[in-house]
Amino acid sequence: MMKKLTMFLCLACAWMCSLQAQEAKTYFKNMPDSLSSLLTSVNRADCIDFLESKMKAEVTNRFGGKSEMTELSPDYINVQMTPQSSWQMKLLAMNDTTKLICVVATACAPACDSDVHFYTTNWEELPASSYLALPVMKDFLSLPDTLLDYEVRDAGEKADMLLMKANLSAKDNTLTFTFTTPDYMDKETAEKLKPYLRRPVVYVWKEDKFVSAE
Repeated sequence: MMKKLTMFLCLACAWMCSLQAQEAKTYFKNMPDSLSSLLTSVNRADCIDFLESKMKAEVTNRFGGKSEMTELSPDYINVQMTPQSSWQMKLLAMNDTTKLICVVATACAPACDSDVHFYTTNWEELPASSYLALPVMKDFLSLPDTLLDYEVRDAGEKADMLLMKANLSAKDNTLTFTFTTPDYMDKETAEKLKPYLRRPVVYVWKEDKFVSAE
C-alpha cells in the first residue's frame, strides 16, 4: 500500500512539474498553422533555436518576406512579422495549474491598430470579452461639453474611428493601449486635439482577467 501511495505521489509530482515547465516557446511551436498566417512550424522552431543560440532570429516566412523573433522568455514572445506588423504572445496564470494564452496582433498602415485574442493552451479561442473590456474613445479623448472652440470640435468629429495599439509587457502582466487615431489624421487636425488627449490606458492581469490599473 505504501509503495502504491509513493508511486502515485511521484507520478502526480511529475505531472505537476510537467505542467509548470511548459513555456511560451512550447505553445508557440505547437500553434496551429491556421493561426500563423506567415510563419510555418519550421519557421517557429527556427526562431526559437536561433534566439536561444544568441543568433539573429530572422527567417524567410511563407510569403517570402522576413520575420524576426525579437524577444523570448518563459512567458513572453515578440515577433516582428513584417516591417508593418508585429505579433506578441503572453502566458497568463489562471490558477496553480491552468494557463491562458493572450495574443496581440498589430498592423500599421500607417496608423497602428491591434487585435487582442485569448486561447486555451490547446489553442482553442476563448471569448475576449470574458477577459478584457476594451477601451472606448472617451478613455483617450476628452472634449468638454462646454468647449466653444469650433475648430477643435470639428477636429474631434473627424476622429470618428477608434484606432489603438496594444502592447503586452515582457516584464509584468500588464497590457497597455495607446491611442493612434491621430496618426491617420492630417497633422494640423491632430495638433488641435493634443491638449485633450489622455494617457495610454493600462490594464493589469488580476483574478483571471485584465482590469484597469488605475
